[in-house]
Amino acid sequence: MLRGFYNAAAGMLAQQRKQEILTNNMANANTPGYKADNASLRTFPTMLLQHMGQTEINGNKIPNNYPVGILSTGVYVQETTPNFMQGDLRETGIKTDLALLQGQVPADPETGLPGELFFRLNVNGQERFTRNGHFSVDADGSLVTPEGHYVLGTNGDPITVTSDNFTVNKDGQVIDNGVVAGQIDVAFVANPNNLVKEGSGLFRLEGDGAAASAIGNPAITYNLQQGFVERSNVNTEQTMTEMLTAYRAFEANQKVLQAYDRTMEKAANEIGRIG
Repeated sequence: MLRGFYNAAAGMLAQQRKQEILTNNMANANTPGYKADNASLRTFPTMLLQHMGQTEINGNKIPNNYPVGILSTGVYVQETTPNFMQGDLRETGIKTDLALLQGQVPADPETGLPGELFFRLNVNGQERFTRNGHFSVDADGSLVTPEGHYVLGTNGDPITVTSDNFTVNKDGQVIDNGVVAGQIDVAFVANPNNLVKEGSGLFRLEGDGAAASAIGNPAITYNLQQGFVERSNVNTEQTMTEMLTAYRAFEANQKVLQAYDRTMEKAANEIGRIG
């Protein structure tokens, strides 16, 4: 009986965690460049039940073991993985807004999945990546994110302009007062599974290797659109449906848990009084 009790509780915890992930996706449905998270549910290792008994033949006890069946031990959220699908572009008309439109990129030889392109940032001396191109110009003339993180150029330094009245061509060259002020670096991450979300649209690259530059790579095509931002790739209708499904699954496990609780209460309070 207790096994079913714990299985129902594990199901409730898994659906609660999934609901939190879906809620976070809905909250960022209007965040530029946001990549929705997907929850992967997995079952705990199954158990093979076997009857343990003995049969007495001619005074000899012979083991009489036979398989009963497989018992599931519950479910859990194994991992959350971002969905890097390209979001739609929204025109803002603001000079400092940039949208990264990804084209052809090579596939990772290990996973077989295509890599991803990002803006390269300097966050407190650490390299970070983002698809949120809602930038601005700070007091020093540097191109920065809303949190004040520097947007890096191909030389590894921040992009500096004299005002926000500049132009950016499709290759990322920043032209300020007729002079090329630099070129925005576009980072290529071969295996996006190594990226970890840090909040505020930032990603950190873990594991061996570093992100290469997409600049000058003939196998990579992209296009920077000035005056546009990339929308979140959250599908609000699908997310709402999944939230309702997760709630119903949580509710069903809750009713099973309550049924087990009533049965255990009856066994303790009523059956225990017999005799």
